[in-house]
Amino acid sequence: MTQRHDFELIASWIPEGSRVLDLGCGDGTLMAGLATTRGATGYGIEIEEASVLASVKNGIHVIQNDIEDGMTAFEDNAFDFVILSQTLQAMRNAERVLNEMLRVGREGIVTFPNFGYWRHRMDILRGRMPVSRTLPYKWYDTPNIHLCTVKDFEDLCAAVGAEILDERVIHGGRTVKVLPNLLGSTGVFRFRRKP
Repeated sequence: MTQRHDFELIASWIPEGSRVLDLGCGDGTLMAGLATTRGATGYGIEIEEASVLASVKNGIHVIQNDIEDGMTAFEDNAFDFVILSQTLQAMRNAERVLNEMLRVGREGIVTFPNFGYWRHRMDILRGRMPVSRTLPYKWYDTPNIHLCTVKDFEDLCAAVGAEILDERVIHGGRTVKVLPNLLGSTGVFRFRRKP
């Protein structure tokens, strides 16, 4: 679908014909790919005007709004999947966002840069904030306000009553099975509200 390995994994979890809400959809690449490969329908939510225009050019129905306020217009279980890809770390209230994802979608998918990744830890030991492919900003210009590790996200799922259906930690397109919180740069989680 794209160079983003998390997009490939997300697409593998989406059944044919699913209704999808893509939060922080950027230029609409993920949603366009899901429409093409999975026959998915739905919407994107994006706040940046240039990204909204790019999404529209990619044929995506997009709502320009802040993610933290943008789901109130949707009814309970309006979507099969609600996706938050590489945006969790920019949320002011991640707990509220996850609760809203679980309200409007039957399942949620979240991907995020793993702050526990060994190179990030080494940067901290050297006295610097990490800058990497998954965390590309300097500390003074980053939109990231809440960085977390794989273990932190597992704890957040437990706190909001989410059942983790699948959890992958990846690096360079491969699933990391040994010491994933240390050796994986990106966490990818699929979850639902506990029955």
